[in-house]
Amino acid sequence: MAHKAIIVEKLEDERIGIITLNRPDQMNTFNVDLAQELNDSLREFDKEKTIRVVVVKGAGKSFCAGIDITDFEGKSILEYRKWIGMMDEMHWTIAKMMKPVIASVHGYAVANGAGLVAACDLAVVSEDSKFGTTAINVGLFCMGPAVSLARHVGKKRALEMLLRGNIIDATTAERYGLVNKVVPRDQLEEETMKLARELASKSPIALQMGKRSYYSMWDMNFGDSLEYMGEVFARLCCTEDAQEGVKAFLEKRKPEWKEK
Repeated sequence: MAHKAIIVEKLEDERIGIITLNRPDQMNTFNVDLAQELNDSLREFDKEKTIRVVVVKGAGKSFCAGIDITDFEGKSILEYRKWIGMMDEMHWTIAKMMKPVIASVHGYAVANGAGLVAACDLAVVSEDSKFGTTAINVGLFCMGPAVSLARHVGKKRALEMLLRGNIIDATTAERYGLVNKVVPRDQLEEETMKLARELASKSPIALQMGKRSYYSMWDMNFGDSLEYMGEVFARLCCTEDAQEGVKAFLEKRKPEWKEK
């Protein structure tokens, strides 16, 4: 399938899928093509049996500078609703995916770009990366990004970023809990792929059941969450991968995952 705004790669030997936002002259800002192709490719990788982990990165000087403002004006409220839904769909897509998604970030990740980082399950970023929910500075508000952001950094940090619209550096983003690891720029790809390979080496059944159950329990109360996670764990214990993992540990060898 030909893509206009992204590049899709499959490293089948390593079981890793890579999506590169590919509008470098526009700092990889979201337009309709990028939003649709990103979501379609994420869903396709989730179905692909040879892929266990997905990496999202940006071409050129930055990861993603938000939504393309040239695509903003001249819409009715019904058109805005549809357009905004497309821009925000990634949050729902990634949350519903069975496979982990890693953001690999350099340069600017602002507005919808910061939202994409927050939506991804994990994030490895370069020391030069900058983050911000900057829509407030042009009379708007990062509504969609606020949903994932609040779940990662908490109320006070999220509102500070959303209301002020200021730019924070990579170290601050790590301290806030928005990203997992900050690395030198020339080590970004290496460190991202190292993490991706580590996840790809785990039991795919455990990864998929674990991620799905984590997102499913988000909106449950404490008691329901505990009961639900216990039930999922019981089902996981009955899988061939769980039996193989425990056996391999006791025999001091690497497990051979059955994916069953």
